[in-house]
Amino acid sequence: METTNNTKPQATPKKGSPIFKIILIVLIIAGSWYGFTKYKHSLKHEETEDAQISAAISPVIPRISGYVEQVLVNDNQYVKKGDTLLILDNREFKIKLDQSLAAEEAAKTGLNSAKAATDAARANINTAKASISTIDAQIEAAKINLKRTTQDFERYNNLIKDHSITQQQFEQVDAAKQSAEKQVAILQQQKNQATQQTNATSEQSVATSQQIQTAAASIHQRSVDVEAARLNLSFTVITAPEDGKLSKVNVKAGQFIQAGQALFSIVHSDDVWVVANFKETQLNKMIVGQPVTIHADVFPDHPFEATIASFSPATGSTFALLPPDNASGNFVKVVQRLPVKIEFNNNTDSLYKKLRPGMNVLVDVHIDQMKN
Repeated sequence: METTNNTKPQATPKKGSPIFKIILIVLIIAGSWYGFTKYKHSLKHEETEDAQISAAISPVIPRISGYVEQVLVNDNQYVKKGDTLLILDNREFKIKLDQSLAAEEAAKTGLNSAKAATDAARANINTAKASISTIDAQIEAAKINLKRTTQDFERYNNLIKDHSITQQQFEQVDAAKQSAEKQVAILQQQKNQATQQTNATSEQSVATSQQIQTAAASIHQRSVDVEAARLNLSFTVITAPEDGKLSKVNVKAGQFIQAGQALFSIVHSDDVWVVANFKETQLNKMIVGQPVTIHADVFPDHPFEATIASFSPATGSTFALLPPDNASGNFVKVVQRLPVKIEFNNNTDSLYKKLRPGMNVLVDVHIDQMKN
């Protein structure tokens, strides 16, 4: 009996699929091409993603302490330099200004009184000097009269001895001589009194002159106090120091704020730039003036043309609050990054106006070119 062998022959293993091979070859070619293009790009470019938009930010800081009376702005509002932001309660500062003005007026009154006293003293001095001059003239006349009567007395004294004149005539001459002597003594006494009065008035004039100087210094101090009070009163109106957009306004009416306290900030969004932190190994071919292409994450398909403006004088870690202490013995070499300031070429770009500080950007420096 014949037996039929129905066993089928085993299939031989298939070789690799052509489609797989094609895909593998394409991937290899694409990867090689990508690597080649990146290498070629790196020869003429330096890139970093460690970069952000920056802008000038001005804090709003009150110069005096006080209670907020009015808040005239809102979050994210655009303001211009000089716009009123807050108004503080100014009643206390008005009172201080009134007190300073009153003190200034009192000082001016004191000065006027001192000047009047000085003028009066000087007038008295002039009057006393004129009186002394008159008395001196009278004394000279009295001395002449005394000399004449003395001579008459001596002559009559000799005549009385010879009985050439009467006793009555002699007594008349003697009385005239004594009267002349008394007149000279009285005038001399008047001169001494006038001299004493002049000296006293001169001392008074010196004292009042010193009072004028003191009063003038007091007026100057009171004027300074008035200006300080006016200045503090003006500080109750807090205005915008620059143009820009406000941050979140965390101030409410009735709130007490301290002098020097940062209330909120004004961002100058119309003038922004980029701060890119490049590794120190990337800086050897970078110089100021080289062109830069910037891609912001918010506008990835829109390139911004820019230029290297300056390099930081030190690495970022140097300015850190806690700089590394390499002298401690625990030194580990870490590649440092240096901040580089990059300025946009076209600030009239419509998308440029939409850039905000803190946004991330990709920075591509063309190290093979210089800005024309």
